[in-house]
Amino acid sequence: MSTIENFDAHTPMMQQYLKLKAQHPEILLFYRMGDFYELFYDDAKRASQLLDISLTKRGASAG
Repeated sequence: MSTIENFDAHTPMMQQYLKLKAQHPEILLFYRMGDFYELFYDDAKRASQLLDISLTKRGASAG
């Protein structure tokens, strides 16, 4: 994941996500954001194909 190069530039939430994802690269990591669960980067692309759901885009976090 190339975003790990700019680790300190990410928000604390995204830093936590990146640490968890680095520990478990083989899983789809759903991250709870308020009332919703979100996926990021390649996980979002993969889940959109596997689950036949729309891929949406939000603001970037240093990456």
